[in-house]
Amino acid sequence: MNYFAHGRDHLHRPYFLAGTAIPDLLSVVDRRMRVRRRHAQTFLDQPDVLCAEVAAGILQHLDDDRWFHQTRAFAELSLQFTRDLRAVLPEDDSYRPSFLGHILVEILLDAVLIEQQPERLDAYYAAFETIDPRVLSDAVNRMASRRSDTLAAFIPRFLSERFLYDYPDDAKLLGRLNHVMRRVKLTPLPSSILEFLPPARSEVRARRVELLSPDPNTPSPSDPSGGTLS
Repeated sequence: MNYFAHGRDHLHRPYFLAGTAIPDLLSVVDRRMRVRRRHAQTFLDQPDVLCAEVAAGILQHLDDDRWFHQTRAFAELSLQFTRDLRAVLPEDDSYRPSFLGHILVEILLDAVLIEQQPERLDAYYAAFETIDPRVLSDAVNRMASRRSDTLAAFIPRFLSERFLYDYPDDAKLLGRLNHVMRRVKLTPLPSSILEFLPPARSEVRARRVELLSPDPNTPSPSDPSGGTLS
């Protein structure tokens, strides 16, 4: 899942909403900074209500990703997109197609949800604007693997750029994808990707319900048979 899919149902709880975005935001501002489940859980009963809300939002994100990445639709679409991208990028023998195949399922799901409820994206940003970036950053620093002052400074940029509005537009999305490519030190994508995006959108749109439906057999976070949890 991506930002909007994680947060769209929690607009009435701004700090919880912000918490659902934290794992993705940290991948942008400091890729070595992580919040693990076991650390976030210890803050759920803290007297600091806002910190507890951030922790609960982070746990929601981790729970969402756990079942989402185990859905059949996600596995099939990410594999299909990887194969299709290798055909579009025939000279690319790096892991770029598989990386893109993964993130594009998530990004295009956000795009589909935004198309369906654009007013909810307005409300998403409006809720985010009510939080204090320093309070959010302090909460994350208390439970993360390392401290950073970068997050508080990044939140105003996140709000001003509003890149989620670009997801439904192919050309703008390509620009955003190339921001990601540069950040993870991969070669920028050519304009030929624009031929791939419309059918990929259609595939995600057709399987939206499957992508948003947890498998009832997915182990719960407390089930040791579930393997390693974030």
